[in-house]
Amino acid sequence: MKKSFIIALLTVFGLSAGAHTNEGEEGVFTLKSGNAVMTIDTNKGGKVLSLKYNDQEVISQSRFPESFGSTFWTSPQKEWNWPPVQEFDKQPYKVQEQSDKRLVITSNTSQRLGMSVGKDFSVDKKDGSFVATYSIKNEGSEARSVAPWEITRVPNADGMIFFEVVDSIWPAGLMNFEEAHGAYWFKTDEAQQNRKVNADGKGWLAYSANGLLLVKQFQDLKAGEPAPGEAEIQVYLNRGKSFIELESQGAYKLLQPGESLTWTVRWFLTPTTETQPSASLVKTVKKLIK
Repeated sequence: MKKSFIIALLTVFGLSAGAHTNEGEEGVFTLKSGNAVMTIDTNKGGKVLSLKYNDQEVISQSRFPESFGSTFWTSPQKEWNWPPVQEFDKQPYKVQEQSDKRLVITSNTSQRLGMSVGKDFSVDKKDGSFVATYSIKNEGSEARSVAPWEITRVPNADGMIFFEVVDSIWPAGLMNFEEAHGAYWFKTDEAQQNRKVNADGKGWLAYSANGLLLVKQFQDLKAGEPAPGEAEIQVYLNRGKSFIELESQGAYKLLQPGESLTWTVRWFLTPTTETQPSASLVKTVKKLIK
């Protein structure tokens, strides 16, 4: 990815693009589930800008572009390369429905890709999760293949990333994942290079830091279902100790003109006192996503 180069330039020249926003601002909406609060800004690409538990933040609040919030892209990346598609990542989304428990928004149509994106955020009262259902619609006149892709940026705090793996994590040796208790674990670190790994997971991805456990649940893909060159689970670490991207992708599908696909990710946020890999932490995840 080319984001680190952009961030480095902004740092040198003192430029910034703040992720911070206040509830009550035009285009800013919140959803609450118990002690957890999710904030979405429809004017900033429909991003999830904040996710807090008792006022403790789990989402990156960096002030530089492509380093904060949770966004949504289409996959594979080779279809658009870099920067992210403006209509999906930066431009305002239209509000289609809004209440205390649900927000439905849609993007403009990408002139380059001939597609539009929808985001449906809600709260599941039964399990307390925040439910993000994404849609991609082929607005063009020709059939197009595409996959959904969620990118959630979190601080590179002293914590852990862990998930189950079907086969392997690649490229091998790029991050020091260790296998234990039925999962693969990575203790966050600092290095002067950007790193990204891929994995065929089992439908969930977790991040634990600063007393909070964030768990993402999504479709468990079979071999051959991800977009070419992509994967069900991806983890990106920016250089230094700035931010991490927790990424998941859905199945690659052919859409005829006018057709849409939908894909759902459930977000769970809960306190934790555990700071080391453990069977009980994996058990907590399994209980949440049951």
